[in-house]
Amino acid sequence: VQLQAFGGGLVQAGGSLRLSCAASGRTFSGYVMGWFRQAPGKEREFVARISQSGGSTAYAGFLKGRFTISRDNAKNTVYLQMNSLKPEDTAVYYCAAVSFGSSRARDYDYWGQGTLVTVSS
Repeated sequence: VQLQAFGGGLVQAGGSLRLSCAASGRTFSGYVMGWFRQAPGKEREFVARISQSGGSTAYAGFLKGRFTISRDNAKNTVYLQMNSLKPEDTAVYYCAAVSFGSSRARDYDYWGQGTLVTVSS
């Protein structure tokens, strides 16, 4: 499956952004979809994932309810709504696909190219 993430940009602290990840190729609805991020000089870290049907989600503990992951299988798209953004949320955000539920980057089989989110203070 091919993934393309978009929607990043520059936003002030406290603002919101919605990232999208469009999938093509193999059956999108057969994959758990995840969002990860990587800040400069840091390792890639898990942000959120959503089950194939969208009925189950999981989030990194540090988010404290600020982000929401969702998906539209009819549109082959997964979203990440990011609210109350902080400067420490600045990173390249990646979407990824895996055939089972996992929060480990190394388990994911397919990756998008990443989209940069910059939060100014």
